[in-house]
Amino acid sequence: MLDGIDQCLINALMDDSRRSLKALAQISGLSAPSVAERLRRLEERGVIKAYTLEIDPKFLGYQLQAIVRIRPLPGKLQEVERQILAIAEFTDCDKVTGDDCFIARLQVRDMEQLDSLLDGLNHFAETNTAIIKKSPLKRRLPPMT
Repeated sequence: MLDGIDQCLINALMDDSRRSLKALAQISGLSAPSVAERLRRLEERGVIKAYTLEIDPKFLGYQLQAIVRIRPLPGKLQEVERQILAIAEFTDCDKVTGDDCFIARLQVRDMEQLDSLLDGLNHFAETNTAIIKKSPLKRRLPPMT
């Protein structure tokens, strides 16, 4: 379990993963060396897995995002998974229960690229695609208490 100070540090890092040890110390009421030790223990326990950078895909030329539900054709599950891993424009994918085996997020430059990528998958799977208009809720942690 996480105590209140661990939760405070994690919340502060979720807001800004570039916060300095000094800033985290001020937020948590600990000394900078104590914060460093706490973070090291959280990393060792696997609570903190990475410090990440978020970039807006539009600045890289990716104008559209889509959610793609993917249902492999009989006997093609492994090939579909290989295809998803090989297509760099798939930025997120979950293997799920239900009618579809995969739900993935795809970043593309335009509709033509979307069609081309999905056409390549159609040899191995049926797809159902929804274009993302807006993301009112970005990925966040569930409540820690």
